Amino acid sequence: MNISEILSVTMVLFAVIDIIGSIPIIISVRDKVGHIQSEKATIAACSIMVIFLFIGEELLALFGVNVASFAVAGALILFFLALEMILGVRIYKEVEPESASIVPIAFPLIAGAGTLTTLISIRSEYASVNILIAIIINAILVYLVLKNTHHIERILGKGGISIIRKIFGIILLAISVRLFTANISSLIA
Repeated sequence: MNISEILSVTMVLFAVIDIIGSIPIIISVRDKVGHIQSEKATIAACSIMVIFLFIGEELLALFGVNVASFAVAGALILFFLALEMILGVRIYKEVEPESASIVPIAFPLIAGAGTLTTLISIRSEYASVNILIAIIINAILVYLVLKNTHHIERILGKGGISIIRKIFGIILLAISVRLFTANISSLIA
């Protein structure tokens, strides 16, 4: 267990999950369906992330993809997610949800493609136990945000949420560049 790694992975996952930046989406879903089951959504998202952390590589092997290739692909996805966050544009648009059980809050909003790609990508750099602890820390943060969206919305306002989203977008952009440069050489060689 390495505190520095845990903090790094926690920040990476926090930026990718972007639960603060997702507050407008969560509020929209809540307004449509009336209530979001915070506990159920958090447990489902955490379970998806933990399962993918431990069997993600085996799933990739079934398709003949190595971790370096997945890490480079993940870096590209993170790059575009970061651009969305920084520029305030949507490159990928999803269908509007009809219910807020597991879908769309737990998956794909919290444990979506970006998060799962990141988990596989960072396994090449960090110990699994540190990633697991970071997942749990992020699950707690997600739960707190889901449970308190009314208060957060009132405190931060639209401007505050936008600023936080852009800050985490820049962090995510830097992480994507680092992941890309760390793994591209093994594909070229």
